Amino acid sequence: MTTRTRLLITALAALLLGSLAVGYTALSAEPEDGATSTPATGTTGGDRIHVLSNGKLSSVARSDPGGPREITDQKCDRAYAAAGTISCLRPAGALKAARLSVLDAGLHERRTIPLIGFPNRTRVSPSGRMIGWTLFVDGHSYAANGFSTSTGILDTATGTTVMSLEEFTPYVDGKPYQAADLNFWGVTFTADDNLFYATMATAGHRYLTRGDFAARTITALIDNVECPSLSPDDTRIAYKAAVDGDPQKGWRVSVMDLATRKITPLAETRSVDDQPTWLDNRTIAYALQRPDGANDTWSTPADGSGTPTLLIPEANSPSPAT
Repeated sequence: MTTRTRLLITALAALLLGSLAVGYTALSAEPEDGATSTPATGTTGGDRIHVLSNGKLSSVARSDPGGPREITDQKCDRAYAAAGTISCLRPAGALKAARLSVLDAGLHERRTIPLIGFPNRTRVSPSGRMIGWTLFVDGHSYAANGFSTSTGILDTATGTTVMSLEEFTPYVDGKPYQAADLNFWGVTFTADDNLFYATMATAGHRYLTRGDFAARTITALIDNVECPSLSPDDTRIAYKAAVDGDPQKGWRVSVMDLATRKITPLAETRSVDDQPTWLDNRTIAYALQRPDGANDTWSTPADGSGTPTLLIPEANSPSPAT
């Protein structure tokens, strides 16, 4: 079964679920599983870092990230916050599909989109307008053979929703490109709410691509770039680079200058299977799983200097609140 066939089945299943689950198809103010609609004091604002603690939306003080945290009842598998918009990928359950919940700064649910698959990545544009997400449709690892993903984008201002980036026209070496094995993941947005970057995998390559939301195009730029994350100044991409070009060997978190294409491996030498986050123009954050299965959030300088630092114990999905 080709990736396109899988995604067609995914889309049809999503439509079926949408018709069966009324609560998934419209704007909703109902919190998930008894979640509160009021944030804990201090969960928004530029002095906080948003994370997931045991699957719940939480925040910590930038000045004391390892200290006390404020935890809400909002449950997410992956989350990201920017400019008063929170993207929450709700976990899939035995009788429930995954879904994207768009929350405001007060944790009121403003929009939901039913999804099929296992939540994996999500990002919000700096303005809070655009939301991107990735789910595994088949498989549970980027290192696995035969995995497939579904990646979409929502424009919260217009309601325009692209359920799969396969709807866009891809270009490789300046020419339109067609293949049955296309997979996209790891969206990150520029400040203009139109251009974005993402990974496109095909024929053994994992390209960094630049997408144009309005033009519906995606252009391959450079190979061996996964889960890109654009710096606040729009000049660099933090990402995970497969060691020796082979994901089976793990990934090295790195930074690439977009103008010069210069690549700087960061001080973190452990395998990082995460989409890095820029806490500011100097610092990268990412999650690492411990042997007991818990996640910790670490940070390291973006210029390759220094050493990794444990930033927030037992937390993942970091994002700087703005």
